[in-house]
Amino acid sequence: MADRTTDNRPQPVAGPLAGVLVADFSRILAGPYATMLLADLGADVVKVEGPGGDDTRTWMPPVREGVSTYYLGVNRGKRSIALDLRDPEDAAVARELARRADVVVENFRPGGLDRHGLGPAAVREINPGVVYASITGFGTGAGRHVPGYDLMVQAISGLMSLTGAPDGPPYRAGISVFDVMAGNHAAIGILAALRHRDATGEGQHVEVNLLSSALTGLVNHSSAYVAGGTVPYRMGNAHPSVVPYEPLPTADDDLIVTAANDGQFRKLCEVLGIPEVADDPRFARNADRTEHRAELLPLLVERLRKRGALEWFELLTAAGVPSGPINTIDGGFAAAERFGLDPVVEVGEGDRAVPTVRHPVRFSATPAAYRLPPPELDEHGAELRAWLTGGERETEGEREGDGHG
Repeated sequence: MADRTTDNRPQPVAGPLAGVLVADFSRILAGPYATMLLADLGADVVKVEGPGGDDTRTWMPPVREGVSTYYLGVNRGKRSIALDLRDPEDAAVARELARRADVVVENFRPGGLDRHGLGPAAVREINPGVVYASITGFGTGAGRHVPGYDLMVQAISGLMSLTGAPDGPPYRAGISVFDVMAGNHAAIGILAALRHRDATGEGQHVEVNLLSSALTGLVNHSSAYVAGGTVPYRMGNAHPSVVPYEPLPTADDDLIVTAANDGQFRKLCEVLGIPEVADDPRFARNADRTEHRAELLPLLVERLRKRGALEWFELLTAAGVPSGPINTIDGGFAAAERFGLDPVVEVGEGDRAVPTVRHPVRFSATPAAYRLPPPELDEHGAELRAWLTGGERETEGEREGDGHG
């Protein structure tokens, strides 16, 4: 366990991770996303930034009151301290933070923190109980020297070969999908390692890389290759194994129509007024529909063109057939509001209030909490330096009174 003899850090007031101190040396997306999830659950996350700050502070537009919305989206609940690790005094402060931490998170190139005495071996020597989490692009073996960016991994993993029209070029996904996956995997790994530490007192090194996250995240396509010897290919919006499972045209807009099993397909045909199609031997089973998709889809489209997308959505939903309109982002949030999911939470008070996206997990006993807005660069530097260098003890009451919510 970490040495607590000089550990006067304030304890969070609630959350399943209350009392867990996270030293966050990560930047951009995968690491900050993981540590934000931990902060939502009560961890005290200290975001360590270089003198210029996290790169995403400069990734704009869009902005909110001059601050990058990219940065705002993955950094709530944290305190910021700016440290130049090339400076011996700042490096000593960083090592003291790592010595006291329950969790250290970093996404430098492998070995990048070793020269500052902050690599996994050095930190575990001074803090044997620490959970040290490293996020890399391609692991710590032969791929250790390859920079890790989500777009690169989308290309190298094969995802881009699956995205786009069959006769068109490969496309990237509209978000940094593997950064987010890796962030989730890092959070899961950290929680599992904390559970192990609670049981045994032993810390460990948790390693996550974007390429491995990508290959597991390709799920059925990965399995098609490793278990079936099949290399999947681009099919536009169609599904290789389920028909229909794609957008289809209606009288106005396209509508996502899904029939993932034979019962759903029969209901679909009944709503469309063509129940006899469900009895056709070419379409009776999903494997049959997949084989005869070119014959089936025109029959469905002919009926769908008689009404608009929203009208069909209501009729199909009432019948238990999965479907949905193709929204822009604002429509997605509007749908979440209609469904009672309350997708937006405001963090902070007064002119520091920032709308952010609700934590995705709901807990019946220990709900997520949103205590601090995304910090300004080095916003908490003075108090953290004083605490880490033996200055006056910081109290929870002082933190609650700092106007950040």
